[in-house]
Amino acid sequence: MRKEFRALFVAVMFAAPIVALPYPAAARPRAEKKQRSQEKTHEMLVKEVRHQLVMLPWYSVFDNLAYKVDGDKVTLFGQVTRPTLKSDAEAAVKSIEGVSSVVNNIEVLPPSPMDDQIRRAVYRAIYSEPALSRYSIQAVPSIHIIVKNGNVTLEGVVDNETDKNLAYLRASQVPNVFSVKNNLVVG
Repeated sequence: MRKEFRALFVAVMFAAPIVALPYPAAARPRAEKKQRSQEKTHEMLVKEVRHQLVMLPWYSVFDNLAYKVDGDKVTLFGQVTRPTLKSDAEAAVKSIEGVSSVVNNIEVLPPSPMDDQIRRAVYRAIYSEPALSRYSIQAVPSIHIIVKNGNVTLEGVVDNETDKNLAYLRASQVPNVFSVKNNLVVG
């Protein structure tokens, strides 16, 4: 009989830590799983917003669209040359499942024949450079040229610091450009 009690006592001692787990510790895997699910949903939403913006038919190298996803709210930023592109971007993002509201802070650049001439000249200067021509092969080139009142801003992503500096130098050499701001990111 003593052996049976001893065996029962040992079994209870080993089982006690399992049974005595507090409720929050047992719920942690669910909370972690829910958090991972939310992160995955956020990541998918970010990818879908980017996809919808890049697929806009009039989105070009002379436009810059950026966005911020905060839960189910999307804020749009950037500059565009056509007013219709601003409204098209908002409509495209509103149509995404999981987006409840869109704040459209996209700036429509003023129409200017001089700015149009500078855009074309900067485009030729940058993309005719053999070291930078590989960026022009994409449907929407990764170096975006924003011109407002003679001031040029370079936006986008390049492979290395040399390409970033080369694009800046080429844009700076274009006549009638007042200033060049280099916002290119090495990625």
